[in-house]
Amino acid sequence: MTHTHIAHYIHGAVAKGSSTRTQPVYNPATGAVTGEVSLANVADVHAAVAAAQKAFPVWADTPPLRRARVMFKFLELLNANKDKLAHMITAEHGKVFTDAQGEVSRGIDIVEFATGIPQLLKGDFTEQVSTGIDNWTMRQPLGVVAGITPFNFPVMVPAWMFPVAIAAGNTFVLKPSPIDPTPSLFMAELLKQAGLPDGVFNVVQGDKEAVDALLVHPDVKAVSFVGSTPIANYIYETGAHHGKRVQALGGAKNHMVVMPDADIDQAVDALIGAAYGSAGERCMAISVAVLVGDVAERLMPKLIERTKALKVLDGENLAAEMGPIVTDIAHKRITGYIEQGVKEGARLLVDGRNFDGASAGAGCKDGFWMGGTLFDNVTPEMRIYKEEIFGPVLSCVRVADLAQAVDLINAHEFGNGVSCFTRDGNVAREFARHIQVGMVGINVPIPVPMAWHGFGGWKKSLFGDMHAYGEEGVRFYTKQKSVMQRWPESIGKGAEFVMPTSK
Repeated sequence: MTHTHIAHYIHGAVAKGSSTRTQPVYNPATGAVTGEVSLANVADVHAAVAAAQKAFPVWADTPPLRRARVMFKFLELLNANKDKLAHMITAEHGKVFTDAQGEVSRGIDIVEFATGIPQLLKGDFTEQVSTGIDNWTMRQPLGVVAGITPFNFPVMVPAWMFPVAIAAGNTFVLKPSPIDPTPSLFMAELLKQAGLPDGVFNVVQGDKEAVDALLVHPDVKAVSFVGSTPIANYIYETGAHHGKRVQALGGAKNHMVVMPDADIDQAVDALIGAAYGSAGERCMAISVAVLVGDVAERLMPKLIERTKALKVLDGENLAAEMGPIVTDIAHKRITGYIEQGVKEGARLLVDGRNFDGASAGAGCKDGFWMGGTLFDNVTPEMRIYKEEIFGPVLSCVRVADLAQAVDLINAHEFGNGVSCFTRDGNVAREFARHIQVGMVGINVPIPVPMAWHGFGGWKKSLFGDMHAYGEEGVRFYTKQKSVMQRWPESIGKGAEFVMPTSK
């Protein structure tokens, strides 16, 4: 069988590169190999960075309005091709098509935000800051910047980075996940169609060798990363050691608190969608339900019923609620966590390991299938509570009151996202104020901020000072310069040997 070869994109053209290493690309629904992706070596990375470095001076000198017009054209092309991109995501990631459409739409939001870059780059000005002196600030691009992105959002997460970076005047090298690399090349082609000059956006497919080459390259000025906490920590430390600005978003263990006064049906709907949507392979997935007081007795029977009734189907089936696990390796890892939960004494109410892939659709028997898994009576000492599983596994923890719920969540090493379902405004206010988590939802199970607000967690969910996209993203991809100016007519005679002061 002939497989598609997925290569790099350097200086405005598909590039095979000099590396001979490749990795198979699978359709998770069928288990079939659909392509081979190149894995860049150091020379391939250097070629991409060199192309970006060569393109930087002219692009940085391009007026922001003209850069915004390229983004407007790119926005138009994305909207015209969003279903094509969504099908690419489903084919290589496995998430259901409607979820892939949602991913593309959220990426488009960031591009639309980036079209406002002329306003976002405005500086501050103070006239007569001292006698005869004016002072102003400006924001200027960094140079070549890089993005290292995960498999779970092959369109949205890169879009958290490159539209803002490019609109701000930087040039970009994207290193996407080799698990689902095709969307990156399609976005590169759309950018070229939009009028982006060659070399401003480049793609190097690859693994750790490519990542390490980007982290140590002296011409790469900043690195953005989304992935697991151990790798985020490594990216942050290595990049900082080599003098780079780093924004590394790590893992999560997101809790959803259900108060006794919550609407039970709404809470169950929220838990089902947030725990099992995209097979739980989201950094904002809810993986722990914190059931307060007597709410568990009313909620658990409905939650069990809904988990068992999940429509686990081929992602191209529009009736699907959940698709397959992304790889066989991930499937084995998730299975191991379920086994560990049973060993540690958690009560396994629904076992997703029993799912038969043949029921997911024609040709799906050999895919990487799993049903929704539900545990009750989970305790904070268990590994399934402490560690990020990144799969369709929901753990239920029971607590007596709101204070215990807040203490439980605040004690966890991750602080990415959290949610609270309640009808009580004071409970909602106190929860939002005191919870030590970066993104909070009140009756919103997955509180991913909109494009102009910025995404980022706390604690071991974020390494670095700035969140992704929004105005935080503009700050990350630019550096501030302060200018003080006066003219000869206002300068007194003689040398000044004291610190200048306002006078």
